[in-house]
Amino acid sequence: MDPFAFNPDTDLELTRTVSATPATLWRCLTDPDLLAQWFCPKPWQVRGAVIDPRPGGIFHTPMFGPNGETQDAGPGCVLIADEGRTFAFTDAMTPGFHPKGSAFLTGVYMLEATEAGTKVTARALHADGATRDSHESMGFFDGWGTAIDQLGDLASTL
Repeated sequence: MDPFAFNPDTDLELTRTVSATPATLWRCLTDPDLLAQWFCPKPWQVRGAVIDPRPGGIFHTPMFGPNGETQDAGPGCVLIADEGRTFAFTDAMTPGFHPKGSAFLTGVYMLEATEAGTKVTARALHADGATRDSHESMGFFDGWGTAIDQLGDLASTL
C-alpha cells in the first residue's frame, strides 16, 4: 500500500530519472548543506536548513529570493525517512508531530533504482483542490522540475 496515494483532485506529481544511485540522492535529500544546493530553483536559495531525517524530526528549509523575498513556513516535521526509498515531510506539524493549525503541503520524494539511475517521484499533497490549484499556478511543475534537475546535477558531482 502506498501511504501517500496520489489523488489528482488535491495532489501534484512529477517524475524524473536521475543518473545517480538512490543512496546518493538520499544524501542530497537529508544533508542540509547538500539540500540547500538544489531544493529551490536558482536564483532562489535555501539558507539555514535544518534536517533531522527520522520520523518526528525537524525539516526546515527557509527560502530566499533574489529581490529580498522570503518563504518560510517555520519548522516542519519529517513523516517518513525510509533510507534510499522514501522521504516525506509536512508543514502541518512541527517536530515531534505537534500540530501547527495551518498547512500548505506534505512533500514526498520516492526513489526507485533503475538501470538508468534512479526514478524520482515527487508529490505535493494538499488539503483541497483550491490549494492544489494555487500551488500549480505558482509554478509547481517548472519549479519542482527545475529543482530535481538541479538535484541530478549536484548528485553527478558526488
